[in-house]
Amino acid sequence: MSKQPPIANDVFSPPLEQPGALERARKQGRSRLLVLKLALLACFIAVGARLVQIQIVDAPRYQAIARKQYEQKIVLPAVRGSIYDRRSNVLASSTVFMSLAADPKMVGQHLNLVAQTFANVFRKPASFYAGKLREASDSPVPKRFVWLERGVRPELARRIEAADLDGVVVLNEPKRLYHYDELAGPLLGFTNIDNVGIAGLELELNSDLRGQNGSVMLQRDGLGRARPSTDFPRVEPMNGHDVMLTIDLAYQAVAEEELRKGVAANKADGGLVVMLNPKTGEILALAISPGLNPNEVGTPDFNMARNRVVTDVFEPGSLFKLVTASAAYERHLVSPTTRFNAENGVFKVWQRGRVVRVIHDSEPNTVLTFQEAIEHSSNIVMAKVGERLGSEAMYRMARDYGFGSLTGVDLPGEVPGRLKRPREWSGTTLQAMAYGYEVAVTPLQIAAAYAALANDGVLMRPYVVAQVRDADGDVIREQHPEAVRHVISAGTVALLDRGFEGVVERGTGVEARIDGLRIAGKTGTAKRVKDGRYAPGSYTASFAGFFPMEDPQVVCLVMIDNPNVPGFYGGLTAAPIFRAIAERIVYTSPQFARPVPVQAAASDDGTVAVPDVRHLEVSIGSKILEGHGLLCETFGRGDIILRQSPAPGKRADAGDVVKVLLSGEPTVTADGRVVVPDVRGMSVRRAFNRLIVDDFNVRFEGSGVVVSQSPSPGARVAMGSQVAIDCTPRDLSTTRLY
Repeated sequence: MSKQPPIANDVFSPPLEQPGALERARKQGRSRLLVLKLALLACFIAVGARLVQIQIVDAPRYQAIARKQYEQKIVLPAVRGSIYDRRSNVLASSTVFMSLAADPKMVGQHLNLVAQTFANVFRKPASFYAGKLREASDSPVPKRFVWLERGVRPELARRIEAADLDGVVVLNEPKRLYHYDELAGPLLGFTNIDNVGIAGLELELNSDLRGQNGSVMLQRDGLGRARPSTDFPRVEPMNGHDVMLTIDLAYQAVAEEELRKGVAANKADGGLVVMLNPKTGEILALAISPGLNPNEVGTPDFNMARNRVVTDVFEPGSLFKLVTASAAYERHLVSPTTRFNAENGVFKVWQRGRVVRVIHDSEPNTVLTFQEAIEHSSNIVMAKVGERLGSEAMYRMARDYGFGSLTGVDLPGEVPGRLKRPREWSGTTLQAMAYGYEVAVTPLQIAAAYAALANDGVLMRPYVVAQVRDADGDVIREQHPEAVRHVISAGTVALLDRGFEGVVERGTGVEARIDGLRIAGKTGTAKRVKDGRYAPGSYTASFAGFFPMEDPQVVCLVMIDNPNVPGFYGGLTAAPIFRAIAERIVYTSPQFARPVPVQAAASDDGTVAVPDVRHLEVSIGSKILEGHGLLCETFGRGDIILRQSPAPGKRADAGDVVKVLLSGEPTVTADGRVVVPDVRGMSVRRAFNRLIVDDFNVRFEGSGVVVSQSPSPGARVAMGSQVAIDCTPRDLSTTRLY
């Protein structure tokens, strides 16, 4: 029998303990526990650090976020200051409209109710308002304020207010109002929906006019109702300053009306009129056609709003002969009797054996004195005088008159024009510049240059803002006349006066002539540049003049763009407009014959002086009366005010009625003839305007009261016939406009 191997005793016994194993296991356990403790400690430290960051370091930011959830800042807009003319007629002011806004978060679940309520009141789709609210709340950064309607009538806003909609607020918001519509539109400019000036004087004076907005903080209580916060006091808005202009509303109305008629009669593209007081540089009127009505500006057309008097340049043509004649007289190179060969109207300029320029006159002459050359606007004579002067003398005189530099006028967008330095001149620049080519000027520069001649040779800085006043009427800033330089001597002034008066009496400017009133002026006609080349058949026609010569009070520049009539010259297109303006200014109202205070204030007894609105358009005259707190009642038919009662200057109580008689249509007989009205006993001003209303051609002797007329009253004559009136003599040269 085989023998079995012995079974080991340790097969069923526990393993023997290895040396140090138990101790290692204990150490591992303690390490794991320590790591866990450290991890927990790190978590607590991180949580604590985050709490410190949130509650201490970033506390202001989170507090601001929290405030946004229950606070809302509402802007209280300031009332924009008003703009007045020199006689305190309001040209632009602010009226209060209602605007409606909403907090999308506060609207919340009532969104459809809000949208439908607005749709019912304003006749727009409910989706229009719902879309605004959803867009604001769904944006990456939800908005707490959105406009739903702006500038609405109070009665509509009250219907929304009565609905008591959650999250909807009704705010008073100023809206700009221009009292005379398109009158002085490009000058005044306009504002945007937020009442911020973006064009014209509204832009230039925005910092003065806009004021400072206020604010109020609203907090939402536990019921979601918005209430003013007691932690943030209400900040009241500071209204803007008022601005007094040098513009005369009556002058402006006359200038715009006659310019509009002139542009239409000459089938022109447009035109402009600038009127200055030569002694002070004050701009009395600035008319541009076509203009714009700031009350009807939707999408701004900044091209239409451009003030071309300071932003556009043109070659002045014969108007620039003022510079040539001034330099020649100042340097004693010519006298009025100096004779020149006028080349029978065609002058060829030769250089190096070839003709480099051909100069033409509008009428052929063989020999002209310098006085006659001025009167008949001879380009040939002026070119020859330019050669005598030389480039340096011509350039210096042009610079002294202000060409090639800014006038410094307080209007936005002024450009300096272009006056090349002599080193930039070509071989024919001197001759061309002598009669107004190869130089670019602004209309205001031309008007200021002729104002210097009217002001005994002293160039004044033009300006349009007379004063800026605070809400209490205290003057915080004002401008005073500022002389720039003495351009020409008294002797030269006398010679030029003689020459330019001859232009009106005998020369190219006879269409500007007014019997009994001495006028000095100059016509101008220049080719227009288009795409870098002279456009055939396209011209700028102009006339610049001043009156009365004995004591010049008004300088007036008239420019017509591209007259589309056979007689396109300045003497035939612009000069008649100048005459029409001057006639209405001098002969229409005695208010221009005496100084008038800048501010027509009410007297201590509460009465006001009745303004003179005779011979203005009824739409303008009635608004002037309303601006003085007076009512207007019209009698008769027509557009022009002939008479008024009470008379100008009389005292009246606020709310009194001023009765005005309008010009009617002329009495026309069956055979097409008109009846001559009776003007005997009228002042020459009234008689003159009564007759021109019926399109009569008026010739008169003397001034004052009409003592006789021919044809006699009641006579039947052809339309446009001449009526001669004799008046008691009165010296017109004593007339003072300001």
